[in-house]
Amino acid sequence: MATPCNGERLSGTNSVISEGYVKKLTDLPTELLEYILCFPVLNHIDISNVSCCCKRLHEVCHSSGKVWGHQYKLRWPRLQKLYRQNESYDWQQEFRTRLRVCLQIQRTVVSISKRFFAEVPCVGQVLGDSFTEIESLGAPEHFCEDELLSILNSDRRKSLTLKYYAKKILYFLRQQNILRSLKGFLERPPEQQLALEGAVLVDQYCNPLADVTLEGISAQLDDITEKVKKYLRVKNASHPSLRSAQGDCVLVQDFELQRQVLCALNAVLYEQLQFKGNERDYYNPKNSYLHQVLLRRTGIPISLSVLYMTLARKLGVLLEPVNFPNHFLLRWCQRRTSSDNIYDYVYIDAFGKGKQLTAKECEYLIRQQVTADYYNSISTTELLLRMVGNLLNIGKRGEGSEKSYQLLRDSLDLYLTIDPDNVQYLLLQARLYFHLGIWPEKVLDILQHIQALDPSQHGAVGYLVQHTLEHIQHKRHAVEHEVKRRSAPEHSQVQYSVGLIMKHKRSGYNCVVYGWDPKCSMSPEWIATMRVHQLTHGANQPFYNVLVQDGTCRYAAQENLEPHSAPLEISHPEVGRYFSDFSDTHYVANEELQSHYPEDVAETQRAVQELYHSHSLDSGHAAGSNTDHSAMTPLTP
Repeated sequence: MATPCNGERLSGTNSVISEGYVKKLTDLPTELLEYILCFPVLNHIDISNVSCCCKRLHEVCHSSGKVWGHQYKLRWPRLQKLYRQNESYDWQQEFRTRLRVCLQIQRTVVSISKRFFAEVPCVGQVLGDSFTEIESLGAPEHFCEDELLSILNSDRRKSLTLKYYAKKILYFLRQQNILRSLKGFLERPPEQQLALEGAVLVDQYCNPLADVTLEGISAQLDDITEKVKKYLRVKNASHPSLRSAQGDCVLVQDFELQRQVLCALNAVLYEQLQFKGNERDYYNPKNSYLHQVLLRRTGIPISLSVLYMTLARKLGVLLEPVNFPNHFLLRWCQRRTSSDNIYDYVYIDAFGKGKQLTAKECEYLIRQQVTADYYNSISTTELLLRMVGNLLNIGKRGEGSEKSYQLLRDSLDLYLTIDPDNVQYLLLQARLYFHLGIWPEKVLDILQHIQALDPSQHGAVGYLVQHTLEHIQHKRHAVEHEVKRRSAPEHSQVQYSVGLIMKHKRSGYNCVVYGWDPKCSMSPEWIATMRVHQLTHGANQPFYNVLVQDGTCRYAAQENLEPHSAPLEISHPEVGRYFSDFSDTHYVANEELQSHYPEDVAETQRAVQELYHSHSLDSGHAAGSNTDHSAMTPLTP
């Protein structure tokens, strides 16, 4: 039983308590206060508020930088590799700058979304110069990239529009950096231009979002080199190549010892590791990207030759690239000094498992005779031009898809960086930009350059100049897109709304609706080609713009579509352009799409409720009195 307290005893207790709390928080040692302020539940706003309380707390927050440094590292851990541990930084200023970049990037993305949505159709289009403003933000480049990566790594079902443009901005920024690196590479003396480094730059430019680095590629080649040495050690334990450490390139002088190296290289590369030429899928661009060649262990003659030549050099054997027609080769000199006689060389076919050929056998390889010039070694610049030229031809072979346009554009950028005065490819670049309807000011600059280089191109240049100027004028007086309201009498037959997940009854593909017309709006030629008149309701029925799971955009008749029985995400690259989120049953239209279809959001909500939620409720009621209602999960709104 509790003991009653009189007033005197209570007064004494208060006195003890008062004496125990005479010290304030600010009287604690600095180290302890810093420890408290670095507690994970406190964010940067809390720290800002604390530092405004009094002079003492302000000093603790800012004096050593530990508190703001902790906030910075907690918020942006990826950036820690850019800071040296032994140097001091103004972490509060770093935090402010990084946070400002976050807001600037998001504002820029929103503004790009509004402009780009109205300007460019879906199929086969690439953004033009919309992102040059990112470069003018005045923010550290690594801050911009980190913010874009933060956006891309957030919840995959949310902020789809933000992710869509963040990915494109990151693509653009990284490509600009790689182009600068390539220009610096080309300015070096020829003897300092290693084929491997140039090929990696080509790979990086065409795959700017992939984790491709020269260090990573070199490390993989070092691993292969060690395997070759291990094999070589069994054959000749005293071989001089075994004495060279990683990074050393001491050339082996004896030809028999060089031959042993090449035999060991062939055994490891083609027999142990199973590298081979990709004969089945020769025109796949992945065959030209070194990181993919190493991953898939297959490629085309030039990419395999770059790897083979680099590995041989690491083992002390000097091979030279040969720009042989239709089949890139390497050559190995059989004399102490370089020779002009093509018969003094052995030619190596890296695509053909390292087979060694005579000059005559090389002609048998391509089934035609060639002049002696084709057997000469080439520079790294010429090697890169051939590698990029292969990619350019693959882009030309494409069927107008977004991927083929992007590859064509990337390879043209690379080619004209290496050979900036090539009139043929300058004209192709101008035509590509004109065809895509992007970057008209850039088109005029290219055409002016062509005219200065080759006045005989006046006809083609004049035609493009005229139509480019018309395009610029049209953009200045762009007509507002039509707003389509479901309540309008002419739209009474439209059954489906944007954001619904659909299935094509005849073709079986899954898709999401991003637009509709009350009747087919395509040309008579398209209608005839697609046999629209054979449909039950022909062209006089609603047609829907849909993003298909296979990455295509299609125009489907209403009678051929039905709501999907089990909604699923549509992994189309353009989803983020039209939708902000995926909410299990449908896609939520972003602000730009809603402005074109203002009544569709409510209709989509009503449709999914009827299609999926009411069905779930009916199933629950059908279960009868045995259903444990207390354990039922609430329906998603």
